[in-house]
Amino acid sequence: MEISDLRIFQAVVQSGGITPAAKLLNRVQSNVTTRIQNLEENLGVLLFIREGKRLNLTSAGRILLNYAEQILALAEQARSAVHEAKPFGVFRLGTMESTAAVRLPRPLCEYHERYPNVSIELQTGSPREQIALVLAGELDAALIAGPVNDERLNTLPIFEEMLVLVGSAKHPLMASPRDARPRTALVFHPGCPYRTRLEGWFARAGVPIERVVELTSYHAMLGCVAAGMGVALMPLSVLETYSERSRLSIHPIPDPDFNKARTLLVWRKSMQNPAVTRFAELLLAYSNAAGA
Repeated sequence: MEISDLRIFQAVVQSGGITPAAKLLNRVQSNVTTRIQNLEENLGVLLFIREGKRLNLTSAGRILLNYAEQILALAEQARSAVHEAKPFGVFRLGTMESTAAVRLPRPLCEYHERYPNVSIELQTGSPREQIALVLAGELDAALIAGPVNDERLNTLPIFEEMLVLVGSAKHPLMASPRDARPRTALVFHPGCPYRTRLEGWFARAGVPIERVVELTSYHAMLGCVAAGMGVALMPLSVLETYSERSRLSIHPIPDPDFNKARTLLVWRKSMQNPAVTRFAELLLAYSNAAGA
């Protein structure tokens, strides 16, 4: 039994016969007759009592009509919902930790005020993990550091982050990796775009990283930097919200290959989701206002 069977059945009931139903549906009469017969055979019951050209519902037909009207109404609601410009439901968003902490609080607050019928589920992780989840349909969209080269994804540049080296307050100027004291890299997990850039900066200069310490939060990372355990690379925007900035020293990287990272909003090309569209518009408005 298909939705189209129920529409034909409803049309026959409403019009009172096969011929007027065929005209209403713009179908040939024989097609309507066959579909009704197939529906009766599929259900194993008679739906109509035939009295000349007039068809009257049986008790089974009346029961089916009640359900058919409910199903067709729900189908119409579903069709309207997926094309509705105003989002609702669950919006599953992936992001990097730095973006979640610094860039998202205000946009997410405004988004919730504009669209209270949307429930946002936020998940942090590496760009590699986020892309895999978006492609698998487990996330609707993700904010990740570029570049992204996957033809299955839409990509929209949102923010451009200035990346800086961070050392303890007394750390001397770091003009090159040779100036790092100690040459310990305080980083996130492999696949983190900022870790990749820091490792690339050392490698280009031919300077080995003597020790790598993996951490799981910026708060822990900055605490270790302040204590003189090593150096880190992160967005300048993260430091703007750090309350103990006086315990740190900030060092720009002159090499343009390592001192910037563009944050992209990515989502599947095959997916049309009003929640993603409205969120992208809101992020762009914030980005343009901030000059990011």
